[in-house]
Amino acid sequence: MFRTKSARINKAEVGTALSAEAAGNSVQNESQDFPLVIATTAATDRQITVAIGIVVVLTLAAAVIAPFASISVARVDAFIPVLQTVLSAVDFITAILLFSQFSIQPQRSLLAVASAYIFSGSFALLQTLAFPGAYAPAGLIGDGLNTPAWMYVLWHTTFPAAILVYALSKESAAAVPVRATTSAILITVFFVFALIAGLAWIVSAKAEYLPSFYNENIMLQTRLGNQINLVLWVWASAALVVLLSRKRTILDLWLMVTLLVYMPNFLVAIIGSSVRFTIGWYAARFFVLVGSCMLLTVLLVETTFLYSRLASALILHRNNRLLSVNAVTAVMAHELRTPLGAIALNASTALSQLRSNPPELEDLDDILVDIEAESHRAGAIISSIRKMANKTADRRALTNVEDVARSALKLLHHDLQTSEISVVIEYKGNLPEVNVDSTQLQQVIFNLVKNGMEAMSYVPPNARRLRLATDFDGESILLSVQDSGPGIPAEDRERIFDPFFTTKSGGMGLGLAISYSVIENHGGKLRLLKSDSEGSAFELTIPWDRSGNAGSFETK
Repeated sequence: MFRTKSARINKAEVGTALSAEAAGNSVQNESQDFPLVIATTAATDRQITVAIGIVVVLTLAAAVIAPFASISVARVDAFIPVLQTVLSAVDFITAILLFSQFSIQPQRSLLAVASAYIFSGSFALLQTLAFPGAYAPAGLIGDGLNTPAWMYVLWHTTFPAAILVYALSKESAAAVPVRATTSAILITVFFVFALIAGLAWIVSAKAEYLPSFYNENIMLQTRLGNQINLVLWVWASAALVVLLSRKRTILDLWLMVTLLVYMPNFLVAIIGSSVRFTIGWYAARFFVLVGSCMLLTVLLVETTFLYSRLASALILHRNNRLLSVNAVTAVMAHELRTPLGAIALNASTALSQLRSNPPELEDLDDILVDIEAESHRAGAIISSIRKMANKTADRRALTNVEDVARSALKLLHHDLQTSEISVVIEYKGNLPEVNVDSTQLQQVIFNLVKNGMEAMSYVPPNARRLRLATDFDGESILLSVQDSGPGIPAEDRERIFDPFFTTKSGGMGLGLAISYSVIENHGGKLRLLKSDSEGSAFELTIPWDRSGNAGSFETK
């Protein structure tokens, strides 16, 4: 009877612990989730400031050039083929990266942006082939007079048109099934190139039937040419206004910058100069090249940044699994030692009764001996598992606690910004290095900061403040994490470090239990410093020991 009951208890406790570990990993994955494409990532204040700075600098440059825009300079036939070949390559690479973003998060609006850059790169290249003096005196395609101008018109008509399609459709959340992303990309590319081929054929083979933008002197635009540039300016401005009125992501922000940088190209033709090979003409095309490079640069920078975050998150998750095993074994030891101790005590009592004269039951002796032996064996197994887990997960080295805190905040940088949380750093500096497992310590700080962020979700954005501070009292390194949330209810404060205790609807109650166990294993202490209506503050202490044990340190 006792043997069967004991087996049931062990299975139930082990099952609970393993379920908690799996659920904890799932919760951790969700908590570390972050946007992977710039089309869904909100632009930060820093990015907006950089974008405004670039626009201001280019505007000042345009203002300086404007008085000299109509001055004719040397005709450099290699200028157009070199500049626009580079521009075409940049646009095609940008389109490829946008398609890759679509494959990660298949929103149809991204296809429109990628199409815009295919249009831009294709018509820029076709205009180069048609431009007189670029690859041939009269160009390789078209009539050598108005075909390049019409290629320019098509270029700056289709690009804003595709951006308009993106701006008007991006909030509809129209998505493509993941399995159909490759087909969607191929179909989009096919139809875009088919449209480009058809339009290019019309302005090349049928140029004599189209209005003329340049007179026989190819250097001078007609009045219609100036008016068309005004139409193109209005068209690009319309796309800019629609983008500005919609929700601004990183992609929206830099598309707006690109459209703004294109504006001098039209203004030169409308106001400053309608003559080719002038200072204004050269400058305007340089602005177009800068505009085309904008989004590519952002895509490369953001991709590198996101890859770095993803790599860090994967490393943290891999090591957190080891921490979870350690925490689960600690929970198993905590939960099972009490019933196992009771079994051992009952077995000893039963044995003493059995050895009395006369014994109560003849076969009780063997059963109680088995219970006693198995209870001690279970305790030994639990202890050995915990030692093994600690040995596997524990990789200690001399570490600066402030550096670990910085790395934890870096992982959460995006989440802090999107949650509109102000971070106050009060590091003491010149702290002694302590012998700790930096990954485990990083996970503790990560958990504390994440808990603070979740607590502050209930307060207004302008009241969300997170404070991290360090100190050294001569005996221990102290690090505190304080939020401005509503605080922890008084009746829950004594239980927050208990395994499986949580006040969150989707939580498993292992975050603080893991953190407490980690700091305890380092000879330190994690405690709730304060909690009231102004927020909660947690403090961890890591002692140092001159003998070189877990808390040993080395002054820098």
